[in-house]
Amino acid sequence: MPTWTQVYDPFGHWWLSALVAALPIIVLFTLMAGLRVKPHWAALAGAGTAVLVARYAFTMPFSLAGGSFLYGVATGLMNIVWIVVAAVYLYDISVSTGDFEVMKSSVAGITADRRLQLLLVAFCFGAFIEGCAGFGSPVAIAGAFMIGLGFKPFHAAALNLIANTAPVAWGAIGTPVHMLATVTLLPEADMNAMIGRILPYTAVIVPFWLVRAMVPWKETFEVLPAILVVGVSFASMQFAWSNYMDSNLVDITAGLFSLLCTVLFLLFWKPKRIWRFEEDGGPIAGTPAGKGVANISGGSNGPEIHTYYFGRTFQAWLPFLILSVFVFLWGYKPVKTWMNVNTTPAFLTADGKPRGGWDTPIHNKISRDKPVVGKPTPEGARFPFIWLSATGTGCFLAAVVGGTIRGVNPIKLLKLFGHTLFRMRWAVLAISAMLGLGFVTRYSGTDAVLGLAFTHTGWFFPFFGTFLGWLGVALTGSDTSSNALFGSLQRITAQQLGLDPVLMTAANSAGGVMGKMVDAQSITIATSATNQVGNEGVIFRFVVWHSVALGAIVGVIVMLYAYVAPHLVPHGIKLLSQ
Repeated sequence: MPTWTQVYDPFGHWWLSALVAALPIIVLFTLMAGLRVKPHWAALAGAGTAVLVARYAFTMPFSLAGGSFLYGVATGLMNIVWIVVAAVYLYDISVSTGDFEVMKSSVAGITADRRLQLLLVAFCFGAFIEGCAGFGSPVAIAGAFMIGLGFKPFHAAALNLIANTAPVAWGAIGTPVHMLATVTLLPEADMNAMIGRILPYTAVIVPFWLVRAMVPWKETFEVLPAILVVGVSFASMQFAWSNYMDSNLVDITAGLFSLLCTVLFLLFWKPKRIWRFEEDGGPIAGTPAGKGVANISGGSNGPEIHTYYFGRTFQAWLPFLILSVFVFLWGYKPVKTWMNVNTTPAFLTADGKPRGGWDTPIHNKISRDKPVVGKPTPEGARFPFIWLSATGTGCFLAAVVGGTIRGVNPIKLLKLFGHTLFRMRWAVLAISAMLGLGFVTRYSGTDAVLGLAFTHTGWFFPFFGTFLGWLGVALTGSDTSSNALFGSLQRITAQQLGLDPVLMTAANSAGGVMGKMVDAQSITIATSATNQVGNEGVIFRFVVWHSVALGAIVGVIVMLYAYVAPHLVPHGIKLLSQ
């Protein structure tokens, strides 16, 4: 393999170099949103464009560009696809046992109001799933849940994409924050706390935004008390856990706390009118609360609610409780380290020092250069085959244990897994291609070219630097990958402009969460889970303005921290878990 150093301005004009670097993104979004090409083909076309741009515009050897693509595909399969497939597998098991119907009825028994069901499932339950598995799995599971409740497939997909924002920075047991600390070499506790001082504001806004995206203003304000309970409870726990505990369980605790507070609140408060879809039949929007509420499952008079004893309801939710236990264990560092050391090939060197995995053919063959890094630095490319300690394995084992406890025999478990793989096949291809595209972007340096273009915004960099994180997630489909792409650049640029690097690295992750709803990976998962393959462009056009507007709100919050309240940026945070 040849060695190569990244080039950041091959045309001598930063704007022209940035335009060429953006070609893969332009191709991807034009094909998917403009021409309605299926996401896996759009992602493959974008990846192919990225390889050609890397070779002919930025002089990257074909062997390194191809190796970067394959490295990204392998990483996507291990770190993202495995998690999403395992989470959907758990859902499929719940459907096969009839538990999913019981779960739906338990939510419907709390409230028949569609606005409140949206908050409970898409926001609260979705945040819990994001904390456990991340990487699009809440869009799949909560989206399928909402269809079962009677939501239109389009609403189930689009609204879950909007809901899956505020929790994303701590998805999959805090993986994005861990990555940010790795690439920036800044204290993880400080960046974790800073993210926890930015996103709680949006956690209050998003529930309101979510309901307003489905119903008019008047109907939104009718459930304002419940919206505030959802948002404030989630935001307060998100702030407290990130600033005083750790980065692993922020979403899990905040999601569960918000769900509990909201359920308790709804025991004592009801909206004046029950809001339903007209196609529900029977009672529709405007029915007084407590009068003639239809059930949640079919029939000429609308969906039907079945009442179940507590024991049966507990059994239905048991697999997801088991999932939370496995996630706690897989996130516990001593357990994870033991699994890595004892089961992962090439995790340690011969003298027992951490190695991290196998050296890929492109390992240390590509170097970043100034001004992206302080001095020329080879880019590592080790592939850790963490088959046991991977979060996806924990989710998969939780599904198997939960299914076994619920009486599913091994043969049926195997058949269900085959069914899950088959129906997720196009999503798997799209995710793999997207990660391949993201890795070509990273190793070719075109990510840095785009990032450096943002540095020309000067005083406004806190705002546009936040959108750099947004761009990273929109491009790669992952806040983790965005932090890997742009975390170091944010730190260096902040230092050059006299800004706080803790603030700007945290802003990369916080801004990135709002790009989650427009990335091809999430949209593909949403359409696959809600049986809407082919409608990706329609969904993209619906959510894109929500994504940009919410990203702008995060940018304004970061600007205020940078120039109005810089003293609130944390330094030297000591977490209670340390």
